[in-house]
Order: sequence, then structure tokens, then C-alpha cells
Amino acid sequence: MKEAPRRIGKAERNARLDRLRELMGEAGVDAVLLGPTSSLRYFTGIVWHPSERFTGALVHAGGGIDYICPRFELEKVSELVSIPGEIHTWEEEESPAKLVAKRLPKTAKLGLDDLMQLFFYVALRREFADRRLVDAGPMINVLRRVKSPAELALMKHAKAVTLQVHKRAWECMKSGVKTSEVRRFIDAQHRAAGSDGGNTFCIVSFGEDTCLPHGGEGDRALKSGDVILIDTGCSFDGYNSDITRTYVFGKPSKRVREVWALEKEAQAAAFAAAKIGRPCEVVDAAARDVLLRAGLGPDYRLPGLPHRTGHGIGLDVHEAPNLVRGDKTPLAAGMCFSNEPMVVIPGEFGIRLEDHFYMTKAGPRWFTEPSHSIDEPFAGV
Repeated sequence: MKEAPRRIGKAERNARLDRLRELMGEAGVDAVLLGPTSSLRYFTGIVWHPSERFTGALVHAGGGIDYICPRFELEKVSELVSIPGEIHTWEEEESPAKLVAKRLPKTAKLGLDDLMQLFFYVALRREFADRRLVDAGPMINVLRRVKSPAELALMKHAKAVTLQVHKRAWECMKSGVKTSEVRRFIDAQHRAAGSDGGNTFCIVSFGEDTCLPHGGEGDRALKSGDVILIDTGCSFDGYNSDITRTYVFGKPSKRVREVWALEKEAQAAAFAAAKIGRPCEVVDAAARDVLLRAGLGPDYRLPGLPHRTGHGIGLDVHEAPNLVRGDKTPLAAGMCFSNEPMVVIPGEFGIRLEDHFYMTKAGPRWFTEPSHSIDEPFAGV
């Protein structure tokens, strides 16, 4: 496999912060508080596991960043800081919410990371009772949903790696293998390819378990004639892949072939409907129209498509906007989506083909080409 593209650099993160500050100025927000979330990574490069001890960054509209962390984590956070700023610490018996409040004028309006934990929002409410706390999610998302060339390159690499891993798993299928064994194999392959740490997630389903979009709870052994559904991904510098392939171990039945072909048609219709300026929901509608004409559905009824056609992707596997009814966000160049209009036949099997595309000014482009056929799912890979 090819070497991974370069990681996101300081210049790009500074440009993101500059744009965030422009949006803060337009909204009349004095600062934005980033929690230990993917948005903290997006703007500062710091990756921090969320816990009951708050660690984050306070981005000031007038310039500058305050990093907030427990005192005993000072040395570690200092090593992680790449965008210069002051580090302010709190001891175990102290309140980090009070520390945040002290860093701002009493009349300041504070925007909050929409992925922040609820308990810390509650703590902030106690400190900002006479001031306004506002949702910074719209400002953050309008930046994060449009990917730069560097972000697209990282996601393209991650998806190419996962597709190769899928192919290797397919080549190794044998009678009696258990779903847990396949998950371990896929994790090892992702690690060997240099991903951030093996599987970001992995769903392996055999037989009737493929009816469940997120798989069954058992550890089935593979047998001849089983439908196989594998949905997995990895990340490089935090940017994710998420690809699903469905095929059969042995000879597919006529019914499985028909539904597989219908799934592929719905996926193609969704892709064709993705045009610059159209609302996201039209992509979902295009996939559902194919299934409706075939007598499935309507809406989320089964047999049919039980979930949205697709989701945004980037530093989070699932992020806004989504390809779903009611999401009227206009499609714009740089947006990235999954395309996975799963067909579920209750009590029998489910078929999901999932690839991702990104929007360009000329229309959608695949990150990975859709599965070739049920008999040769990886032809050309």
C-alpha cells in the first residue's frame, strides 16, 4: 500500500482558526470553548480522551488561545501544543468552569463546542448565569463540513486502505470461520497498513444477522450460502474511512442476486442525484424512489431501507450534514458523504454497499469505486 499523505500542518490549522474568528465576529461571540472533542483536534491538533477532568481550548475572537487542563497534565499538554497559546491549569479541588469564566470579561458571550459533554455545560451554566452561552456548533460545522485538499487526500488514503483490507478478508473466507476471527484479521491488516490504531470499528455479520444494520450479538460461524456483510474503517491523522461490502459465501440465490442488484441501483441513483446546490435530502429521496418502484418501503418500512442513505464524514465517522429527509443543507464542493442505502429483508438477509464520495464544482466523485458484482465484488481493486 502507498505511503500515507502528509499530516495536517500548522498553517492549515491557523487558517481554520482565522476563519473561526471571522465567524465569531459576525455572530458577536467573544470566545469559543473547545472541549476534548474532534473539534479540538481540528483547530489545534491536540488529541485528548474525554473524561470527568476537563481539558480543552478557549479561542478568543481578538486572537490568542488559552489551553485549559488539570495541573498534573501540564507537562503532557505542553508537549502536544503546536499552535502557541497560554496554558492555564486547575487543581483537583478546583473548578475548571470557574477558570474558564476568569479568562473572560463579565459581559463576554461564550460559544460552546456542540460536542462538549453535558456535565461540563451544566458547570459552565453555574458560572455564566449572568452572561450568555451560545451554541458554536453552526460556526464549527460550516468549516468542518468543507474539506481541504489535504483532508481529502488523507480520507482517500484511508478508504483505499480499507478497501484493500476488505479484499483480503474476502480472499480468506472459509467454512467455519467465526465473525470474531474475521474482526481480528481486519484489525491486524489495518494496523499493518499504518493506520492510527487498527479498526476504528468493525461489523462482521453472517447469514440472518445481516438483517441487522449494526450486526448481531452472537459469534456466528460461516457456512455455505451465507450472506456476508462487513462494515469497517480506519483513520489516518484522524480522518476516517467507512466502507461496507456484501457478498455470498458460495452460490448466491436468485433472491439475493435480485436484491443485491437493486441495492447497487439505489446507490447509483443517490450518486447521480448529488448536484452542487441541491439540498442533501434529494440524494436520500433518489435512493428511496428506486426501492419504492421495486415494491419496497415506503419510507423506513421493511422490507426496505431502515435508515438514512448517507452521512457526512471527516474527523468523525458520522458528522453533519446527512443525506436524509429534512436535511436541506445545500451540497457544496468539499463536502464528503457515505452512500449506503441498505436493503433489509426481515428474517432473511440484508444487503448494504457503502462507498463514499466528495463533492466538486463539477459534481460528485467517488473515493472508492462501488462493488463490481456479487460474484466479483473486488474486481479491479
